[in-house]
Amino acid sequence: MSRGASKVMTDPGRFATAVADAGPPIHLDELGVLELIADFSEVWVPEAVSDELERHRPKVLKDAAIHWVRHRASPAATVDTLALLYTLQAGEREALSLCVNNPGTLLLTDDSAARLAAQALAVPAHGTLGIIVRSIRRHQLTRATVIDLLRKIPSHSSLHIRPNLLTEIINQISEAPAPE
Repeated sequence: MSRGASKVMTDPGRFATAVADAGPPIHLDELGVLELIADFSEVWVPEAVSDELERHRPKVLKDAAIHWVRHRASPAATVDTLALLYTLQAGEREALSLCVNNPGTLLLTDDSAARLAAQALAVPAHGTLGIIVRSIRRHQLTRATVIDLLRKIPSHSSLHIRPNLLTEIINQISEAPAPE
């Protein structure tokens, strides 16, 4: 059994291992909530993503609350094929390859092309918004705190999101029944 094959969901909706592209760690750190990914037993960081984080947000990988594991990704032929179609960058290709080669991992990415490729590869993916919203269900943050965080994205983060989509998400959270 490969190293990743033993990393399975430990409870419904929670993956033990996440594979990070640069976007979510950067955006969560900009918003002051990087610890939202500390509940993964490991967060794998491909070499190209590690290099990108070191260039743009070096303190992220020094966060001791998160079990960062740097990984060398073996290329996956299916990812290489989709990389041309979706114009994926090196970090996205490596992160997707790690997920394909290690079923049961969750891809963390905000890149639209990487999310489309993940969908084509049947790789589950969450972005910054998904991680923030899941914090309600995981009892990490209150609904009010999440709504405040979402409202801060345009002014406190480099995450690009359509204003009407952000408003729609905030409205859905406001109207949703309280989590159990």
